[in-house]
This record gives sequence, structure tokens and C-alpha cells, in this order.
Amino acid sequence: MVVSPSVPAAILAVVARASRLLLVRRANPPDQGLWGFPGGRIEHGEGVMQAAERELFEETGLIAHAEGVLTAFDVRDPAPDGSLRFHYVIVAIRCADTGQGTLRAGGDALDAGWFTLDDIRAAAGHTSNGVLELGTLALSPRGIAPWPRPAPAAQPRGTTMDITASDCRA
Repeated sequence: MVVSPSVPAAILAVVARASRLLLVRRANPPDQGLWGFPGGRIEHGEGVMQAAERELFEETGLIAHAEGVLTAFDVRDPAPDGSLRFHYVIVAIRCADTGQGTLRAGGDALDAGWFTLDDIRAAAGHTSNGVLELGTLALSPRGIAPWPRPAPAAQPRGTTMDITASDCRA
């Protein structure tokens, strides 16, 4: 039984501070009780960058600046009957730590803390799938995908934007 024919979009806010990654322990499914990056659904009309900053604040009390897209991927949870319990497209956003806010678990987070990659390796089985790989990517010098500048307000909805090579990082 398919719950919804649409695929909701969600974000993960990936924040690093001195080679440590900010993780939260989830209170609710999916991944209840596991450590993962703060995140959640993108609200109607909200951009991915805004959603990352909002979810990060709601779940951790910290304020960060969304910099750009690290990667995007699908998460599917099949039911025993072959249907899907849920299917999300998740966009991982790298966020710059501003040093503002006080770390506390909030929203659907039971706990929040800073972890090294070694800490994450040692916690195997207690982290969401892909946390180590995404954390490694976030701490690498690879960088983030270029993010297009917002279209001018006068530009009609649905038009495209030209992105030149100078808009992209090597």
C-alpha cells in the first residue's frame, strides 16, 4: 500500500566545528534512537537553505549559515508487503558554524553533541545510515555544489537562470 504518490523533500544540516560534526539523537522514526545530522521536512514555500537553518535551530538551538549543497540522495523504507512506508529525497546542506546559540536538544531530538569521525566509527550501529560517509564528505576539501543566486523579484516565476563557469568552484 503506497501512502502517498508524491516524494517529500527533506534536508540535513551538516555543521562542522574544529573537525567535529554536530549530531542529534532522534526521538521519532525514522531512525528513532540513532545519532544523525539535524534535519527534517522542507515546509511548503521554503527553500532548502532556509529549511536547513530552521531545522538546525529547532533541533539544536544553534544558529548557522547554510552555505551550499553537499549531496542529495533517496531514503526508502519498504514494508514487508513490498509497499513503501516512506520515501524521501534528502538534500544535505553544509552549514557554517557562527558560534551563536546554546547547544540543547529540541524538536524531535533527544540529545545533541559534537563528534569526531573516530567517535562516529566507534558508534557503528548507533548512527543513521550514511553518517560516516556524509561526515567525511563534509570535512573534505571537496567543497560544495555551486548554489545559484536568487532570481530577481521582477523575473517571472518559472524562468531559468544562466549560470556561468565563474559561478562554479573548481
